[in-house]
Amino acid sequence: MKRQISFTQALATVVGSVIGAGVFFKIGTITAQTGSTSMTLFVWVLAGIISIASGLTVSEIAASLKVNGAIKYLDYTYGSVWGFLFGWAQMVIYFPAQIGALSSIFGVQFVSLFNIPSQFSNLIAILLVLFLFGINLIGTKFSSKMQSVITVLKIIPIFLIILWGFFNQNKISTPILPVTTGAGISFGNGLSQGLLSALFAFEGWIVVTNLANEVKHPDKDLSGAIIGGLSLITVIYVLINYTFLTVLPLDKIVNNNNTAFEVSIQLFGQLGGKLVTIGILISVYGAVNAFMLTGMRTPYILAQDNLLPFSNKIGKTNIHTGVPIVGAIIVNTIAIVMIILGNFTVLTDMLVFVMWTFNTMLSVATLILRKRDPELIRPFKVPWYPIIPLISILGGIFIVVSTIINQFILSMIGIFLTLLGLPIYYYKRKNN
Repeated sequence: MKRQISFTQALATVVGSVIGAGVFFKIGTITAQTGSTSMTLFVWVLAGIISIASGLTVSEIAASLKVNGAIKYLDYTYGSVWGFLFGWAQMVIYFPAQIGALSSIFGVQFVSLFNIPSQFSNLIAILLVLFLFGINLIGTKFSSKMQSVITVLKIIPIFLIILWGFFNQNKISTPILPVTTGAGISFGNGLSQGLLSALFAFEGWIVVTNLANEVKHPDKDLSGAIIGGLSLITVIYVLINYTFLTVLPLDKIVNNNNTAFEVSIQLFGQLGGKLVTIGILISVYGAVNAFMLTGMRTPYILAQDNLLPFSNKIGKTNIHTGVPIVGAIIVNTIAIVMIILGNFTVLTDMLVFVMWTFNTMLSVATLILRKRDPELIRPFKVPWYPIIPLISILGGIFIVVSTIINQFILSMIGIFLTLLGLPIYYYKRKNN
């Protein structure tokens, strides 16, 4: 693999991976879970704070260890079995679920926009996966440049909604303080479930670490892309959700997956609403591409250590393009199966639970390495240490524990699928 990805392209990958469907479609779920405008906005702010704290913490490791991906950070800190399980979970749950869930949303919105029968939505989603798979086969440099262009395009509908919402003369009263939940919803349940849903919209920033061996200056560009991207995203999310809440009454938003479309019609009229919906489709398209670009590298990284069956095939890249083709086939095949069998909400909640389990371990790793390897050169150090890492750790523990309590079966499925990798790991270790 060649160092051909610039800071701008890395930043575009962070923003492009994170901003996808969640910012447009999670508002309906979150308002149903919280029952109030104040708690809805609060969980968006809190999700941003936890994500930024986690990004700052992991950036210290990313800048210090000249290795490819968060898999290797866990390897270095805890031992190879934990790095493998993280990579395995990314390969069989995280990336396929992201690609599958986002593609499904794309399919649903596409058939709605163009008045196509709804039964064709899954077919549209699968065709999108196959199309982007073909685009990524052209080469990393091409797909990274395309990601930069799409990232700019996907910001346009968001910017227009926020700007027009700011000048909207018929704003609905949107109480921000005190932070409360709706009638019949406990504060703890509203906070935990709303936060879990909001965090899906922040998922994706960690995947840029898979490009560490291809970023031109990983010691500064990688941490800069993560921190700058998450800060920008937090501001965007809070502003656009505030706009949604000031344009439509709360009861019209609850469980409404078309909130963004209806808000666009209110602000721009029928034609403008459709144009913004096209912009939303571009946003989701860009997110799928970003997860595909980074996701195909996870099987490749595991195969480089001969930890997967047929590692000699999976651990190779195309001699001309540098693309790990077999890794791409594995991730996209699982994604297509999830599109056929899956459910958007179930997929997103499970991937958030599994990934935040490992994200919390990564944050703890920063504390461990500060004590264990004090001589390690750290081009970037997390500010306000250890407060920022503790925010990330406590936030992660809250997410994991509350998911186990509130969605026990879903969390057990996520743990089971992750632990399925252990027999493969020990079998390959024995053979190696």
